[in-house]
Amino acid sequence: MAPERLAAKRETLNVRIKPEDRSLIDRAAALSGKSRTDFVLEAARRAAEDTLLDRTLFKVGPEAYAEFVARLDAPPASNEKLRRMMKTPAAWE
Repeated sequence: MAPERLAAKRETLNVRIKPEDRSLIDRAAALSGKSRTDFVLEAARRAAEDTLLDRTLFKVGPEAYAEFVARLDAPPASNEKLRRMMKTPAAWE
């Protein structure tokens, strides 16, 4: 099968849901300009990615770890844009 046809194949995911939850999702999807399926799939995908990223482990050698810690402990470099932003009142103030 061609790669395009494999990518286009979709599977079904059935979910039992309370009517009030479905109504809430439908309202939010409509406000987002998305179908219920696209809205739920996007939210589920984002939650799955966040869950996996929160549990990602990076293994490095002692030298790389020492450099990482040294950079964390080092004072920040002078940054005029950041200094200016910190002096600017927030939009909600």
